[in-house]
Amino acid sequence: MTRKLRCYAVALGVTVALTLAGCGGSDDGGTTSANSKGLEKTTIKIGALPIPDPVSLYIAQAKGFFKEEGLTVEPTPITGGAVAVPMIESGQLDISQTNYVSTFAAVAGGKKIKLVADMYQAGANCFVIMVPSNSPIKTVADLKGKTIFVNNLNNIATLAVETQLKVAGLSKDDVKFAEKPFPEMGNAIKAGQADAGWITEPFITANQSANGFRKLADTMTGQTEDLPIAGWMATEEWVQKYPKTLAAFQRAIAKAQQLASSDRKEIEAMLPKYTKIDAKTASVITLGTYPSELNTNRLQKVADLMLEYGYLKSPIDVKSVIAAPASSG
Repeated sequence: MTRKLRCYAVALGVTVALTLAGCGGSDDGGTTSANSKGLEKTTIKIGALPIPDPVSLYIAQAKGFFKEEGLTVEPTPITGGAVAVPMIESGQLDISQTNYVSTFAAVAGGKKIKLVADMYQAGANCFVIMVPSNSPIKTVADLKGKTIFVNNLNNIATLAVETQLKVAGLSKDDVKFAEKPFPEMGNAIKAGQADAGWITEPFITANQSANGFRKLADTMTGQTEDLPIAGWMATEEWVQKYPKTLAAFQRAIAKAQQLASSDRKEIEAMLPKYTKIDAKTASVITLGTYPSELNTNRLQKVADLMLEYGYLKSPIDVKSVIAAPASSG
């Protein structure tokens, strides 16, 4: 039975201060007309951020799950959703990590994108609003007229904070949002550039220990409880052109997701290999859940929230954005 892990996520769309370890792969161009699995393409490039969210990509690689499916996977570093969409559109990437807020916004803007697999779902204390220990701000209501740092504007960051402002009787117009990369938030807040910050691990722990910050509110509660955060995307054209290759990827990644969900030690062992999170930090950071399949009802929750808070102008039926699941064969 899948146990719920503690939570860590960083929304896609951020240039994070972590670097991807080198990952090898075939350089045969990725197309093979005949292979034992009957795949249309045997080498695929996968865009991913060097953070815990896509850990199953590396677990599947290390455990040979892709190899079992006849796939050679080349993990490719990306800096965020802004570059990921044009990279899959141009063919530089076959599949890429994405966050659902960015995905649905892109679809609403006319992009032909499909979600092909789930990756990460939030849990308690994965995104929190933090303030200095000596701050006069004691409740979310006290944020009125204050400046809040977020890693990206008009994304999961601001949406998550807005849901908590609403509970406190405030709206986005009652505060000022400003962008600041997670690694820089703590010192910038200490310097008086903002009053609070929307922060995730490992920066929550870092700011608690180094700067004495305290948590003001968990933004993954209420409307955002267990909110789906990130998944894998491809273009509609790619999905239609490489159905067997896609199914092979889906089966391998689902197997790795199940392993990540059931054994935290697998995640802890993998993180130091492709991120700058060391083994000690990996053993204590909070982690969330790694769903094995895309769930329409959960994802619809994201799109509906976006509509409610003005991130979408009209409703999106997320079922139309999800690619067919892998076959059992």
